[in-house]
Amino acid sequence: MTRTGGRVTAASAATLLLLCVLVGLGGPAQAAAYRYWSFWDRGADGSGWVYATQGPSTARPSDGDVQGFRFAVSEDSDDAAEPRGAARFDAICSGTAARDGQKRIALVLDFGTAADAPAGETPPPARTACARVPSDATTADALAAVAKPLRYDTNALLCSIAGYPRKGCGEAIADDGPDATGTSDASGTSGTSGTSDDSAASDNARASDEKGPSVGLFVGVGAVAVLGAAAVWQARRRRRG
Repeated sequence: MTRTGGRVTAASAATLLLLCVLVGLGGPAQAAAYRYWSFWDRGADGSGWVYATQGPSTARPSDGDVQGFRFAVSEDSDDAAEPRGAARFDAICSGTAARDGQKRIALVLDFGTAADAPAGETPPPARTACARVPSDATTADALAAVAKPLRYDTNALLCSIAGYPRKGCGEAIADDGPDATGTSDASGTSGTSGTSDDSAASDNARASDEKGPSVGLFVGVGAVAVLGAAAVWQARRRRRG
């Protein structure tokens, strides 16, 4: 920093003040929330839901397993809402007999709340289903057997179950409203093709909100300009004195 006669110059003082204002007003970007279907496993002891570590296209549950899907708005797996309602295999699959070479998977489908629904859509009631599929089938196969139509985007992300929602796919939700940025509305196909790694959907979609400068930033810069002008005037006055 330059000095003249042992004093900090007016320009240097204004620059320092500007840096202080910018540092003070520049806050960290907030994480965005996303509207999507999350995928869950029921604990082996039936104690509760665990966020799946694999996607439904790679997970291969065993006969007697319980798995769930929940449509909601969340930032990541730590913030994700669990499927609601009873989730017992013996209750869900009581009317489905076992067969050789096949397995039964109990599925809990929670379509979420009205608050999390896309604009103009109403979530269907939550329901359960027992999928009887080949012994080597994935969760995506089981889901396709009992919850058509399914919809996927061009990146094979699971967008809708049983036709809900009709549009959108893992879109980012703005802080001040339901609309999103980066919405995908690609149509998909029903069945098992193009299944997604949905357990990581929120992590793959995570991004920082891109926001413009706040009003406070412009006010701070304006204040710095005024203070800088005052410092220059004071310096000139001292030189004249």
